[in-house]
Amino acid sequence: MKESELSTEPIGQNLIKLISNLCFSVFVFSVLIFTVIAITYQPPDPWLESAPALTKLFTQTENATFKNDDSILKTGEDVVLVASPEVPPALAVNPITETVIKKSEEKILNLNLKSDCEDLKFVNCSDPRVLVTVERFNLKTFKFIVFLEYQTPVNGSKLDECDVAWRFRNKKEKSWRKYRDFRRFKFGIGENCTYNVVHAGGWHSGINARRPRNRPNTTRSSGNLRLAPLVGDEEINDTIPTLGSEMNFRKGKYLYYARGGDYCKGMNHYLWSFLCGLGEAMYLNRTFVMDLSVCLSATYNPSNRDEEGKDFRFYFDFEHLKEVASVVEESEFLRGWKKWNRGRKRKVPVKKVTTYKVTPMQLKKDKSTIIWRQFDAPEPENYWYRVCEGQAAKYIQRPWHAVWKSKRLMNIVTEISGQMDWDFDAVHVVRGEKAQNKELWPHLDADTSPDALLTKLKEMIQPWRNLYIATNEPFYNYFDKLRSQYKVHLLDDYMELWSNKSEWYNETTLLNDGKPVEFDGYMRVAVDTEVLYRAKTHVETFYNLTKDCKDGINTC
Repeated sequence: MKESELSTEPIGQNLIKLISNLCFSVFVFSVLIFTVIAITYQPPDPWLESAPALTKLFTQTENATFKNDDSILKTGEDVVLVASPEVPPALAVNPITETVIKKSEEKILNLNLKSDCEDLKFVNCSDPRVLVTVERFNLKTFKFIVFLEYQTPVNGSKLDECDVAWRFRNKKEKSWRKYRDFRRFKFGIGENCTYNVVHAGGWHSGINARRPRNRPNTTRSSGNLRLAPLVGDEEINDTIPTLGSEMNFRKGKYLYYARGGDYCKGMNHYLWSFLCGLGEAMYLNRTFVMDLSVCLSATYNPSNRDEEGKDFRFYFDFEHLKEVASVVEESEFLRGWKKWNRGRKRKVPVKKVTTYKVTPMQLKKDKSTIIWRQFDAPEPENYWYRVCEGQAAKYIQRPWHAVWKSKRLMNIVTEISGQMDWDFDAVHVVRGEKAQNKELWPHLDADTSPDALLTKLKEMIQPWRNLYIATNEPFYNYFDKLRSQYKVHLLDDYMELWSNKSEWYNETTLLNDGKPVEFDGYMRVAVDTEVLYRAKTHVETFYNLTKDCKDGINTC
């Protein structure tokens, strides 16, 4: 018995050791595989949201064609970047916080200003204590706003009133742009003979603080331009930069995309392709040649026809694009090219690329002044974004941060939000063609009926709140039933902001050689999107109002 035990014991121990070693080997092998994957994986875009998520957001690809979801239009200022570009030094401003206000109060104490209540009987608007009072009031009242700078208060219409102007930014916007408000404040005398705000006026009520804005023409000089009677946002500078001397042109390196099959496609398709070209130019360390003429798809036009000749600057922030990327306008580029070649035997070196299958990696070491990509093949082979497919997707990072919505459109967004005192909720109601298509969205029409909306919203939004409705529903009175419970706001309630007496109208007319610009469907959706994102409570159609899937049945 003892001999048997002695002979079996080593076998048991060896078996345990064998199993232990095997498990350890599997663990080491798993770690090794994970490490290799972690090292070799390259995300295509440096965003907090994954590249596939952004791809799905902007486009739905199927056999190199696009299914457009034009109900929400995100651009760079709507998404948080992992590697956010630095704020230009000229635009860097420290926000006004409680700490900053306390430092201002300390400086005022050192001034030994009189604090006799009799002296405060009539408000002296230039008294620094008035400004400090307004700063603290605003900081407490508007919690979603970052206050950047104030102007010295000026007299209001009465002895106890002052008009105050300031620049600010909404906390939900990821850009570094500034917006302007000016309001009228009525003051009383508080404890220890200090000022306090008795009443604050609404958006843009402090008209005496509105500075006259005499900004020069921001487009190329033209004899056909008619100056608008009102001037616009002095912070917008979307001038077209010139190339300068012929030698400057020759020193440059350019990537030129000829017009392809993307022209007159949906705006999501346009952005996907445009950012592919811009991303390749950045990868090749070249200046991207831009055609500022945009063709607006019939999707966004009441006439249901494609409309050519729209200006890029109607929709997007060209000033910001110039700050973060090297771009040149197409006609300016062609003028420089033609001027250099005129009368010279040695022409500008040009490399023509006739297929998207020539990858950016193959062009990396090319020394030609101009790389000219041509897209003459039939669709979908002639789409710009094909350049960034396949292996190129590992090297070309679409610079989403470079595209912001037009500051002129964002001024309308700010105006709408400001008129609701930044205190509102919003619901995104998708109807239109989707509500009519019962095969793909069987419940959407019923789930977004006025009765159903009222029932659902009562569960999510308190009564008598400001409720902004972002929608593609064409009938203005469709949502009247909601007015029994909420202060309903629709985009068409603010038509004066793009009427022929508006700042937007005058600015865009100036850009468009004196011809009025239509406030088209794309602009409407862009504004709706941005107001929606600024709401305190945000209700979505396909997540809150209906069980139907956003892209149709069985796609959730």
